[in-house]
Amino acid sequence: MWIADLGDGTYRNPILYTDYSDPDVIRVEEDYFMVASSFSNAPSVPLLHSKDLVNWKVIQYVMERLPFERYNNPAHGCGAWAPAIRYRDGIYYVFVPFPDEGIMVSTTSDPWGKWEEPYFVLQGAGWIDPCPFWDEDGKIYMVNGFAKSRIGFKSALYISALRWKGKQLVADSDEGGFVYDGHATQPTIEGPKLYKRNGYYYIFAPAGGVKTGWQTVLRSRNILGPYEEKIVLRQGNSSINGPHQGAWVDTPCGEDWFIHFQDVGTAGRIVHLQPIHWVDDWPVIGINTDENGCGEPVSVYKKPTVGAEYPIDALEDSDFFEGTKLGCQWQWNANWREDWYELGNDCLRLKAQRKAGECQLCNVSNLLLQKWPAPEFTITTCIGLEDMKEGDAYGLISLGGRYDSLLICQRNGRRFLQQRTGSIAKEDEICTWLEEFGDDKLYIRMTVERAERISLAIASKEEKYHEVGRATEARAGIWVGVKAGLVAVNENGTECGVARIPFFAFQPRIT
Repeated sequence: MWIADLGDGTYRNPILYTDYSDPDVIRVEEDYFMVASSFSNAPSVPLLHSKDLVNWKVIQYVMERLPFERYNNPAHGCGAWAPAIRYRDGIYYVFVPFPDEGIMVSTTSDPWGKWEEPYFVLQGAGWIDPCPFWDEDGKIYMVNGFAKSRIGFKSALYISALRWKGKQLVADSDEGGFVYDGHATQPTIEGPKLYKRNGYYYIFAPAGGVKTGWQTVLRSRNILGPYEEKIVLRQGNSSINGPHQGAWVDTPCGEDWFIHFQDVGTAGRIVHLQPIHWVDDWPVIGINTDENGCGEPVSVYKKPTVGAEYPIDALEDSDFFEGTKLGCQWQWNANWREDWYELGNDCLRLKAQRKAGECQLCNVSNLLLQKWPAPEFTITTCIGLEDMKEGDAYGLISLGGRYDSLLICQRNGRRFLQQRTGSIAKEDEICTWLEEFGDDKLYIRMTVERAERISLAIASKEEKYHEVGRATEARAGIWVGVKAGLVAVNENGTECGVARIPFFAFQPRIT
């Protein structure tokens, strides 16, 4: 759906028009790995891989399920925030902050394989955006920010010493402290990443707010400060607002690059790639047209030099369910169970789960979702109704700050279409009964225009669609963009049925 590699040695931003917020990136030899926030969706903390910083694939999740029982139900805006990834002595570390629980870490020696169960580095609400750092003398540190909504303050950065307790890293309260207060000049400074170059310790951190802010870099000869500050990237004359939280990474050929996100509203926080060059031991990110030491984002630029050419690729989106496990583009609305679905015979069998009548659709755990892949598109899916039971409701949903769905419902032995809308912030679900439907196969088409307007159409045969219901306006969720996916619930029936899904396909918007 979205291709960033232009095929002529250049790329366009964003490199990912997909909601991978708070990205952190490392290079291990010739491989690049990225992690991003996933909040209360599961599997949790996506791991992406690239060979050239432009073409990416999701290869794994760090956690199959979030490690707290509360996430067996949706907890919008909570969960896994802004992780950091590092590599040391053959081990990959991903530090994951849970704003209500504390900072955890998971490790592996094989990023394509199984990650170890996460454990606490530090317990307590409000400690967020951690980044570990191994210094040249063998000491280990962690920098982090704070969430005012949980701890009562923000705009401050803190460095802790870490130590080994058995085989686990834990924070050591005897060494470390606050190293920077941004209230005067860098309000809402957060998302820090800690590095070292030419004897300087550097903290890369966004400030000024997600949609209107900038990139700040702090530097010091001492890891605990005091730190000098410099703004190194602003929106300037570009269309890329915010330029927010990200990561500095290099190439084997000696180039430096910066990956960050941009908040575009309904589509979420999409990922950009900027060149870095250094002036007087300060990084300048993007292009510095007026030579003032502060860059602005690029829209099209030369691809990174990585020593080889790699094929043009894109994230997975459409799924024809030909494998034996769900693709990495899918996440559930909360912690999931094995008995929610089956794959086989080129079909997804989505088993309806019981839903209490008062539960809004946005708070159903077994919604199967994926991120929007482009600013405009059409989704087409087919639902086989042969195993439908009384009380079942199957369909297609768009879920953000508000939700819009088209369901096929079986009531009193008859099947009716229903449009169901509402918001995650209040109990305002509206159910509109549409028309009766008598066939055993329903095709549904959802069209997204300008990442805002959503319209719905149906057919009993794939080529004959007609619009149903009313068009709605999408809204971003809490820190996240809108997702689209599948519904299979049972409301007050005595037996749950199964929705048969042969495909879930994205296409460029049909006009």
